[in-house]
Amino acid sequence: MKKYISTIPKLPGTLLLLILILSGAFFHACKKDSGTGGGIPVVKYIRITDPLKSDSLVSHAFMGKTVAIMGENLQNVMEIWFNDQSAILNTSFMTGTTIIVAIPNVIPETVTNELKLVMKDKSVVKYPFGVDVPSPLVESLLCEYVKDGGTAVIEGNFFIDDPGTPLKVIFPGNVEGQILGVKLNEIKVKVPSGVGPGPIVVKSIYGSSRSTFYFRDDRNVYLNFDEFTSGGSWRSGTTLSDANSLDRKYLMLKGTVADGVGAEDYAGGGFVCELWGDANGRPQKNFFTGSPADYLLKFEANVVEWSGAYLNICWGPWASSVGPYQNQLYWGDVNARGLWRPWESNGGSFKTDGWITVTIPMSDMKYDKNFAAKDFDPSKSGSMSLWMKGPAAKTGGNCKMEVYFDNFRIVPKK
Repeated sequence: MKKYISTIPKLPGTLLLLILILSGAFFHACKKDSGTGGGIPVVKYIRITDPLKSDSLVSHAFMGKTVAIMGENLQNVMEIWFNDQSAILNTSFMTGTTIIVAIPNVIPETVTNELKLVMKDKSVVKYPFGVDVPSPLVESLLCEYVKDGGTAVIEGNFFIDDPGTPLKVIFPGNVEGQILGVKLNEIKVKVPSGVGPGPIVVKSIYGSSRSTFYFRDDRNVYLNFDEFTSGGSWRSGTTLSDANSLDRKYLMLKGTVADGVGAEDYAGGGFVCELWGDANGRPQKNFFTGSPADYLLKFEANVVEWSGAYLNICWGPWASSVGPYQNQLYWGDVNARGLWRPWESNGGSFKTDGWITVTIPMSDMKYDKNFAAKDFDPSKSGSMSLWMKGPAAKTGGNCKMEVYFDNFRIVPKK
């Protein structure tokens, strides 16, 4: 099997503090017999370093996990191997009776299910111990809407394509897709014909995992410019259906605005799209109910050019076509809004290679019209407006954008 490097993050500070506290307890308890004698090294057992579970003995653990090796005459250990992967040793966490060490974040090429200690005199002590590799971590799709025959890009971790147990991607309807390419954190797969909306499953030699997201997510779509339009408002936006389409019609926001300016643009709708629930004939209700912390706003976007201006995602009550709302939906502070501004963290410009899925937690709907903090009110979420407003990537400059949108939906996190 090829060697793969995991992307498990470093231990958080609080956990490291707990480990330090526990290690201090270990070292104090074994101070009497942690000398530098030449006795035969022995591993008695291995346990985890969580102080609340310090009596839990383990015979295997996941990559990246920190464990305590307990024994006798361990002061002369020079190397520690888990299978065929060498661990990093810190002498501050080593005594004659205790060694605290992190299991390497590397998937072994040769699985021996053994811990191996190499001493100063090159003698070797072996102890049975297995390293667990996680099942595939299926985090997201680059784009959740891909046509039959197209290439879907799955993002995550631990995508292991073992020759003896090949990686598999199962689409809704229990239909297997053709794998086109695999990296540890990415799968490219051809979408088979006839699949519908729903979770996908990724299977590897280490197990299988089901996505929390939906392929071709059709849950709670409230604006797709086909069945669910923005018609009835003063500025419904520019919708097109052409070679750039993801799925029939889409919205285009395109143009140039000055730094710090927000333009209504009555004629072309180049910077604005309003969805007024009552004027559009929607049922008198909000787009979702419940806590914003439990929901995600998702939509598809195709960015041709974007070098300034924030996309303001503004919310208001269902009856937004009547006073005192209307213009105030986006000029004022009827409700907190969300912002999408990917160019800001990409050196002042941003574009995509086709359509992508954008995910914004509803808990990030937390700004007022001046981008200061404001609480979101779910009872005022029966209408939505999208509009661009500076700042520009360069102070005093212009904001250029050509961005396409489709399939706005609010879905549960899990």
